Amino acid sequence: MSASAFDNIKEGDEFELVHKGFTRTDFVRYAGGGGDFNPIHHDESFAKMSGNETVFGMGMLTAGMLSRVPAKWFGAENVKSFGIRFKSRLWPGDNVTFKGVVNKVYEENGVKHVDMDLSAINQKEELLIQGFATCRPWKS
Repeated sequence: MSASAFDNIKEGDEFELVHKGFTRTDFVRYAGGGGDFNPIHHDESFAKMSGNETVFGMGMLTAGMLSRVPAKWFGAENVKSFGIRFKSRLWPGDNVTFKGVVNKVYEENGVKHVDMDLSAINQKEELLIQGFATCRPWKS
């Protein structure tokens, strides 16, 4: 997003990405890339012995997907801060909407900044992650 696009952003603007049908394969792929080989995420028997219905996705998989919202909306180089709080688990078959809503537009040191609330919500309207981000045009 160019600096001029920052000028047109306003409070209440929204951006979302949707991922339909998370699979166990998605969890295993993330385990390989992220190095999280906890068997609770890929071994059905282990997950059930641990008191779960089945395996579940890594929190950082969901967080990584949520980080795509400000990065795709404003450009990864323009994300100044990003934070999350885990609320619930990602299960195989979940459809998740990753959403950002602008809650504040302001200037700091002569540079436009955009604060947004972030959320990852499944098809049951359960909040998986609540978060925030601040974006601003990167300057060298």
